[in-house]
Amino acid sequence: MVRIERSEFRQRIERIRQVMEHEGLDALVVYGDEYRKENLRYVSNFWPIFERAGCFIPREGEPILVGAPEGEQYAREMSAWEDVRVVKEFVCASVPEEIDYPLATFSSLGDILAETLKGGRCLGLAGWLDIPALLLERFRDAAGDAEVVDADAVLQNARLIKSDAEVACLREAGRQACVGYEKLMAACVPGNTERYAAGAGEGAARMAGAEDINFMVMGTGPRADTIIGRPTNRVIQDGDMVMVSLAVQYEGYVATVEFPFVAGKAGGEQQEFLAALFDAADVQLRYLRDGVVSGEMVRAVKDVFRQRGLTQYDVYPPMHGIGLAEAESPYPDEESTYPLRAGMCVNSDISLFGHPAGSNRIEEGFVITEHGPESLTPLIRGLVEKAG
Repeated sequence: MVRIERSEFRQRIERIRQVMEHEGLDALVVYGDEYRKENLRYVSNFWPIFERAGCFIPREGEPILVGAPEGEQYAREMSAWEDVRVVKEFVCASVPEEIDYPLATFSSLGDILAETLKGGRCLGLAGWLDIPALLLERFRDAAGDAEVVDADAVLQNARLIKSDAEVACLREAGRQACVGYEKLMAACVPGNTERYAAGAGEGAARMAGAEDINFMVMGTGPRADTIIGRPTNRVIQDGDMVMVSLAVQYEGYVATVEFPFVAGKAGGEQQEFLAALFDAADVQLRYLRDGVVSGEMVRAVKDVFRQRGLTQYDVYPPMHGIGLAEAESPYPDEESTYPLRAGMCVNSDISLFGHPAGSNRIEEGFVITEHGPESLTPLIRGLVEKAG
């Protein structure tokens, strides 16, 4: 089975410790919850349900996974680390009542932080933008005299270039997403509802081995311009533009697929609209290689739309990174000067919304190499090539 082995988690921790030493961090806490899970999964493999959790990383010694009582057994099942503890600060429910957990053995957040800091005075927190303000204050109180500082960059930089195992997980997520999308497209026919088609796609991806369906974005006909709308019970009509994106998660890694199409027969204006998206996708491929300045790629894609007079419908940058999050760095715009690098995994996000003929986008995954892009979502790549 394709997965991230414990040996790779140990290698990640050692690389992170080198950065901690360089940045003067005596300890690092990597926060995560059900929604913002990616950093925590990167260092521990744990993905909470309902509750919050953190991986406490000392400069020396084994990391400690800290969670909440209901998920303790699940954490022990998933975690790359043996030392698992629970604290009251991480319980799942946000209610005024104090919930009683009579079977739980709680640890003190302050004691765990002191054990992790080992007398140090600088505690890094990765998850600065995600942690609730009240919980951040409790961390500061529990840290005593130690300063709590923003350490998001430590994890963002660590996750930028993917290992062979990470690429393999993304490739498997892409395979499952393509299985689901093929079933979804077959169900997107006049007379079926959006939710029926969405269910066909999500079910097929799950049956193919998906760990989770991160989301299904869907809109047909006049609803195609919702950009990130959810599927409804709207009945699909002949000639409807179908905008549908499926994000599938495997071992934490997320692949998102989307192919723009029309249910039934496409009209001439719709065909011209779709041709602009396909042309932009072909142009983008030429720039997805090691060493290319990322902003040049963005400008080249946007130039396709400028030349066709479609700029007013071009709503955001045409590419972002993928990995443990559906959208992560790199996320370049036209002014970006950093180069794309071999080992980056990215998703196209070539979009036009609000056009009279409809709204839609293309999303397909690639790993960047020295010689060009390798597809992580072959069904979508084949459909784009055929349509173009």
